Amino acid sequence: MVEVDPERFEELVAEALEQIPDELARRMDNVAVVVADRGDDGDLLGRYEGIPLTERADYGVGMVLPDTITIFRLPILAMCATEAEVVEQVRITVVHEVGHHFGIDDDRLEELGWG
Repeated sequence: MVEVDPERFEELVAEALEQIPDELARRMDNVAVVVADRGDDGDLLGRYEGIPLTERADYGVGMVLPDTITIFRLPILAMCATEAEVVEQVRITVVHEVGHHFGIDDDRLEELGWG
């Protein structure tokens, strides 16, 4: 396990988000990205909660809370031996969860190499 303090980890998540192509980033809508130490399932690396863009027609009229992507710091650190591995795993996890925001399921993300 490698040690990366919470502030640095948040920077890595922000850097991963900045690497998302502009065309996709512009299409992200009503989504917040946050970092937490650990989720209810201790091994989960990230979680998307919300209504994927492919299902937004069901939103109806009115205001809704933002979707949330949570990246879990401690499980990612536990599986990495170096900060370089953390950077790569954060990138994979961020892209995976953003994929869910765009309506891509786990099987397809795995096929695309973002599992």
